[in-house]
Amino acid sequence: MHELKVESSFSAAHHLLNYNGECENQHGHNWRVEVYVKGTQLDKSNLLIDFKLLKKELNSVLSMLDHKDINTLEEFKNVSPSSEIISKFIYDKLKSKLPCISKVSVWETEKACASYFEE
Repeated sequence: MHELKVESSFSAAHHLLNYNGECENQHGHNWRVEVYVKGTQLDKSNLLIDFKLLKKELNSVLSMLDHKDINTLEEFKNVSPSSEIISKFIYDKLKSKLPCISKVSVWETEKACASYFEE
């Protein structure tokens, strides 16, 4: 089994719904995103997937979030956009183009992240 990872980032604001604390107020993060793919089949160049393609697809999804108020985006209407929900959103957007995706991790600080994967 082979596994690859790429990282990228975006900056955005959000606030949590139904939360009793400071994070119910609008605030921002410089989010770091890690995308993992895995598989056993390598192509004729012995690549699982080209890093360029993986980065391009990830950055395409992140452009939907970058420098936005996430709560105002249609996909997040009436949803508390936690790191857990954002990681699943990115995963779901990438899955249609990257069937070998295995996990997405979203870091809202250098010490705290949430990941989404399917079993």
